[in-house]
Amino acid sequence: MNNRNYNIFFHTHTVSGIVISVVLYVIFFAGSFSFFKEDIASWESGQPTSVTSKIELNFDQALKVLDNTYDLHGRKVSFYQPQNEHSVGTSLEASKDSLASKKGKESQYLILNNSTYKTTTYAESYNLGEFIYRLHFLAQIPYPYGYYLSGFIALFFLFAIVTGVLVHWKKIISSFYVFRPKEKLKTLWTDAHTSLGMLGLPFQFVYAVTGAFFMIKLLMVAPSVQLLYQGDQDKLYKELKYSGTDYPFEYKALTKSFSINEMVAATKKNWDDFNITRVEIQNYGDANMHVLVKGEIDYGKKFTGIGEMVYKVATGEVVSKKDPITQTTYLDSVKNILYRIHFGDYGGYGLKIISFVLGILSCFVIISGVMIWLVARDKKNMPEKKRRFNEAVVRIYLAICLSMFPVTALTFIIAKVCYPLGQDNTYAVYFISWLLLSIFFILKKNNRFTNQFCLLSGSILGFLIPITNGIKTGNWFWVSYSNHQFQPFFVDVFWIILSVITLYATLKLKSSKPKK
Repeated sequence: MNNRNYNIFFHTHTVSGIVISVVLYVIFFAGSFSFFKEDIASWESGQPTSVTSKIELNFDQALKVLDNTYDLHGRKVSFYQPQNEHSVGTSLEASKDSLASKKGKESQYLILNNSTYKTTTYAESYNLGEFIYRLHFLAQIPYPYGYYLSGFIALFFLFAIVTGVLVHWKKIISSFYVFRPKEKLKTLWTDAHTSLGMLGLPFQFVYAVTGAFFMIKLLMVAPSVQLLYQGDQDKLYKELKYSGTDYPFEYKALTKSFSINEMVAATKKNWDDFNITRVEIQNYGDANMHVLVKGEIDYGKKFTGIGEMVYKVATGEVVSKKDPITQTTYLDSVKNILYRIHFGDYGGYGLKIISFVLGILSCFVIISGVMIWLVARDKKNMPEKKRRFNEAVVRIYLAICLSMFPVTALTFIIAKVCYPLGQDNTYAVYFISWLLLSIFFILKKNNRFTNQFCLLSGSILGFLIPITNGIKTGNWFWVSYSNHQFQPFFVDVFWIILSVITLYATLKLKSSKPKK
């Protein structure tokens, strides 16, 4: 590679990395904890659950309860599984009937208990696992700006990965085995950045591609919408199978009795090991009422096997049928593979733990890249004003990034003590403590202190998490283990192990003297 191309790639890598570093750190840090989203929710509530994608529900009874409360006539009603065996996500769109009651004209998003049929709103059922999961794609920023921001960060991260590989290509093997912690600071940070960056390269590449796909796929294909679909976005959604057929409302009452349970059972009988993942009812109570029953073959039998059947209730006929074995499309496979490799839900806890470790290593790669940028510019020939500016930028970066560890641990404790904490209070606890701690570190103007304080305080708070759980509920981790309550046990032990590692790192940092 000639010098001109090398400089282009080097500066592209540096600029793109520095610009996105803080937000990228937030995404990876929160995303690492998001692998255990359901475990965190179970730990917080004290109710062990099984993570599952199949719906277990008496649909007829659930519809009867919902109809009495929310007036379902003319609505589109959707049931899907939010990976919690005790609850079912329920979406109620506004009724198409112009004469519907005021209650029927209000859209609802509910969490339905599949045994008591009690409903709660999204805000009422909000938990810490959901908060951390949504933080990793910046959903707390008003839609769609947070989604788009996280998507473009993932896209720029992809540029940083590709240019980084090109910059280090000639020494990619030799540099991987080199680590010189006793050399000067720039050498230390460069070795750490290169070695860990190469170690996590496949992981980071996958998440850069899938993250961009999930968040900004529609923006990326926007020119195609204008050219191929004449600006008709709904038509694009149908082509990509994100929306199905919309059946018109006929303003005629349905006279035939029906059972959704029977339709679900009839669908399951068609294929072995077929799990129902979604049931959608259009025009409830109308003569043109249709029911979509969708599911997939068990992952152990077929990696991508998505099937569905659509019933017209008035006649009982099957309007359409998609065989999950013989009619799986290329589009189905692409979407399913991207989804599964992003969420890491196909390899059990082993894969989740490995993904968590690689995610945290990616955070260290980001921090080491920022430190390389600072040390490389800390030269005597650099004007004092620029040096101070660079130092201030890195100080702010480190304050925001490193403080996430103790803030997350603190929020775990408060969420347990004040359960249910709720959406607004979770926001207040996390973001206010994050803001105050970041300001404190920025004013302190000591990066070494920031690093040691965050590791030490995070370790102490991490040890307090299982203690808080034990005192509050009596469900100490050895008790939950003996009662076969794996999720609460896992979260407690996870924090103990993580706190031991970070405490060890803190002690090593204190025992080593910083070089001038």
